[in-house]
Amino acid sequence: MTLELRVQHDVATDASPAPVRSERRGLRGLLDRLSDHRAAARARRVDDRVRELGELVHLLSDARAVVERGWIQQAWFAYLDEHGRVRKASSAAAMDVQGRPLVGACLVGAVVSAAGGPHAVHAPRVQHALDVVWHALARDEGEPVLWCPAPDIRMGRVRDLTSWNDAPVRTGAEVAGLLLTAERVAVQESTRLQELRVARSGA
Repeated sequence: MTLELRVQHDVATDASPAPVRSERRGLRGLLDRLSDHRAAARARRVDDRVRELGELVHLLSDARAVVERGWIQQAWFAYLDEHGRVRKASSAAAMDVQGRPLVGACLVGAVVSAAGGPHAVHAPRVQHALDVVWHALARDEGEPVLWCPAPDIRMGRVRDLTSWNDAPVRTGAEVAGLLLTAERVAVQESTRLQELRVARSGA
């Protein structure tokens, strides 16, 4: 089942009436304009994040489909070489997979594959998708997602996801289930941001 991100058009649209502010002069007028500018910038950032979260829902759904077709441990990818033999590639050898038939992937590898393959591993949408997956694993649903951690923290999160994937007791169904939870987290985060925007606009 794919979760669809639904934006509530009656919440924040271009047709929404803008707050009427009396024209003040001098310093107060300047402060009003600065406040309006900051509010507009915040609204644009929320819009950008909501759009990105919609894209992440689809990316995570595609990653789940990769896992459901073939899940592996102790490597990022399983692929067919030129002789039709199954080979495995770790993160260090991920580029060996480019252009070859993929037959399996781990949790992280599935996200990378869904984003376009190993060349996309450092793309922001891959990094943000992994932020959401880690949140689904390590945090309670409903908590705000923590974006863009420091590089060493992000690497630690990738190691967390890899270790969880490679646990001897893990199953492919559990990995697919985590990705489904991540889809739900992305939808919830979008809803939270839109509600926060409405609350601020009414303040």
